Amino acid sequence: MRVLVVGGTGHIGSYLVPRLILAGHQVTVVARHPHPQYTPEPLAWPQVEWVTADRRAEEEAGTWQARMEGLEADIVVDLIAFTPQQNQSMMDAFNGRIDHFLHCGTIWAYGPTERAPYEEHHPRRPTTQYGIDKAQIEADLLTGWHEEAFPATIIHPGHISGRRWLPIDPQGSRDGVGVYERLATNKQVHLPDLGLATLHHVHGDDVAQLFHRSIDRREQALGESFSAVAPYAMSLLGCCRSVADLFGTEPNLAYVSLQELAGIVGEDSHAIIESHVVHSPCSSIAKGKRLLDYEPRYTTEQIFAECIEHLLETDQLRI
Repeated sequence: MRVLVVGGTGHIGSYLVPRLILAGHQVTVVARHPHPQYTPEPLAWPQVEWVTADRRAEEEAGTWQARMEGLEADIVVDLIAFTPQQNQSMMDAFNGRIDHFLHCGTIWAYGPTERAPYEEHHPRRPTTQYGIDKAQIEADLLTGWHEEAFPATIIHPGHISGRRWLPIDPQGSRDGVGVYERLATNKQVHLPDLGLATLHHVHGDDVAQLFHRSIDRREQALGESFSAVAPYAMSLLGCCRSVADLFGTEPNLAYVSLQELAGIVGEDSHAIIESHVVHSPCSSIAKGKRLLDYEPRYTTEQIFAECIEHLLETDQLRI
């Protein structure tokens, strides 16, 4: 099959494209730069047909949809549509001439977790603009499927990471290697409230697996949404203990209110932590397992272990 992957060099596409090539598909990648960021698979990437394009610039110039209309594919995977307008231009460009359209959503489209684990049929109550836009894209695609048989599938990843892509850290932030250094050296880490807010990570290769399985099992995937996450969510407390265990240390934790934390970590980090605490994602993979045989290879503990190994090997983390 001819597969067009839009945004195929990032932390999902870098894993998905080699999977598709090695499975025998003809793959065209649309990207700003014709090289993968994370998985330089020598057997796969030389077989890719490249289309070099800057989506945002072409959308602003009004030429993006025409470029898409000029490309031929049986399957389209859009990994970088973030607004309903971006998605609508893709639906218009490919309506009636492809077999399958797969969109990369986000668990942020679900909104704060009210029932755990969150299942795909539960109501959407997003609270961030990112989540609101992604939920609207999902709604538009499903309406297209039900009203016009537009062949859509939506994949909602959790907190994506990989060997060269740092996970959301055990504090719920993106503080580089800081939290890892403190856990490795038994320095104090502050957690909001009792550290019981949850994170739901996923390895980029497991997201790619779910996209790949959706393509392989098209009939089961059409008109459906799936959560791409690790087998289980973990609390901030659990994440801290998991990372400390890798270094053979006991986590030195202090609990403060979410408001107090702002004065400790700074406003930028606090905003990120607050968003994760408020959402406390915890999604089910039962539907993906049942319909697509989705079996994530990586637990959150394994995700942390792989990333820390890379940080140590590259001297980004020194203890």
